[in-house]
Amino acid sequence: MPDTKGIYRERDGGLVYNNRIPVIKKQNSKRKKKNWNFRFITSGIDKPFLILILVLLVFGIVMMFSASFAWGLSDEGDGYFYARKQVIFALMGLTGMLLVSFLDYHFYQNASICYAFYIIMFIVTVYAALFGSSTADASRWIDLGFVQFQPSELLKVAFIIIFAYIMSVNYRKFTDWRYCVIPFMIILGITVGVLVMQRHLSAVLIVGVIGVSMMFVSGMPAKTFWKVMAVLAVMAGLGLLVLKAIGKFGYIEDRLVSWRNPESDIQDTTWQTYNSLLAIGSGGFLGLGFGESRQKFLYLPEAQNDFVFAIICEELGFVGAVVVIILFVMFVLRGFYIASNAKDRFGMMVATGITIQIGIQAFLNIMVASNSFPNTGISLPFFSYGGTALIIQLAEMGVLLNISRQGNIKK
Repeated sequence: MPDTKGIYRERDGGLVYNNRIPVIKKQNSKRKKKNWNFRFITSGIDKPFLILILVLLVFGIVMMFSASFAWGLSDEGDGYFYARKQVIFALMGLTGMLLVSFLDYHFYQNASICYAFYIIMFIVTVYAALFGSSTADASRWIDLGFVQFQPSELLKVAFIIIFAYIMSVNYRKFTDWRYCVIPFMIILGITVGVLVMQRHLSAVLIVGVIGVSMMFVSGMPAKTFWKVMAVLAVMAGLGLLVLKAIGKFGYIEDRLVSWRNPESDIQDTTWQTYNSLLAIGSGGFLGLGFGESRQKFLYLPEAQNDFVFAIICEELGFVGAVVVIILFVMFVLRGFYIASNAKDRFGMMVATGITIQIGIQAFLNIMVASNSFPNTGISLPFFSYGGTALIIQLAEMGVLLNISRQGNIKK
């Protein structure tokens, strides 16, 4: 018989043995308060990543100013109109970025917060699709009077956070397809569905790539992952067939025709792509010089927005284009470095999702401007004009900075 004179504790059972006399532990009847993880982290900031963000932002504003000058004169009678507003948006975004960089990212790792955030943004995006402001037959904006708000930009962020939350919570149950597949397919399906309602093909592509990439790095079993990919491919094919059957595939076919032959209708459908290629080609190796673009003088529509990269190529040439590409490659590499050194799985998944979002958006924008991909209306992060997108992108940078604050990263 073991010696029972000592003190033994049965923590799980709630009994305390002291010289073989059982004493019932007093149970705390009060419910624990919900931990919202609302705290601030003040450790050293990731200086290399912060400098990279500021370089992208300043370079982007300067080039957007050059690309927008003629359109500002034409639209508003002020060549500085777009640049002035972009600077204001940038200052607002930087303020938000710094504040978010101090807020512990575990604040978002809460079922109430991430589900409420996603549901609200989903409803607002549906409202924009049904009753929002329309441009080129696409209803994506809500007019707030002083600014047009594009809720799909915040829906991307909500999608990343809820995906990361589900993956971090269900990770140990990934052998069961009910926890590994069904939640992801539901969230991905309804997100893509509302974006299709908006005729927002670029956002569909971006969300699809984000979702697939996060599944890939989540630890999902390889066989399950490839089965999911096969199912998604079949569903995408069926979706295109349905759109074609109900007569909603026409605009996609027009984009494909324009992509295959940018000279087929240069007076109408291919005008934008054709002039983008002229701008890129006329830049040569060193470019025409800053501010010397010819295509920005009302020849290239959306020169300050989706096609700012073409103006960069025209004014700064091949060298300027390579610099932009290298900056985004550095961003992606640093973002993956932050993700790989994150404190936990949730931080890793959020950092991966944000990095993929910015990276794939930049990649697709450059491909569209150079006609390597059909025109889908994708903006270039930090460069294209747009208040909602820029403020949200900088807030996301704040989340990445906070993840790096708490990660195993040399500052």
